Amino acid sequence: MTATMFHKTILPAVFACCSLCAHSQTAANKIIDTKNAPAPIGPYSQAVQTGNLVFVSGQIGKDPVSGTMKNDNIKDEAAQVMDNVKAVLAAAGLTMDNVVKTTIYLTDINDFKQVNEVYGSYFKADYPARETVEVSHLPAGAKVEISVIAERKQ
Repeated sequence: MTATMFHKTILPAVFACCSLCAHSQTAANKIIDTKNAPAPIGPYSQAVQTGNLVFVSGQIGKDPVSGTMKNDNIKDEAAQVMDNVKAVLAAAGLTMDNVVKTTIYLTDINDFKQVNEVYGSYFKADYPARETVEVSHLPAGAKVEISVIAERKQ
């Protein structure tokens, strides 16, 4: 194939495909930030939107107003985590109904039942996909951390 043939046949097809995709290489990511959830404790954003997807960083049970951890018991901590997730989603103009995928990190898998009970109360039927993983440690003494991926419906 000559360079001329490549430029006349292949490149237009590639560019046509990219213009039809849900994302574009030239589209900038949108950083989501809210004071209604804890500020990041490292070099990351609370959430990033790319195309129709919003990736919410792992949230812990830190109260955004007082800055203290709500970890007296696992249910209260899980509720604060979910409230923080909701706040970040709200800043992106989304709700829990937009969540398609979650990841739960627990420092003690024996807390699964209680966390699952709290977690489930934040969703309606047609639950998002999910995995739960036991880890040795989480930031700031947290016992549970949850991250989500949400989709902006068109």
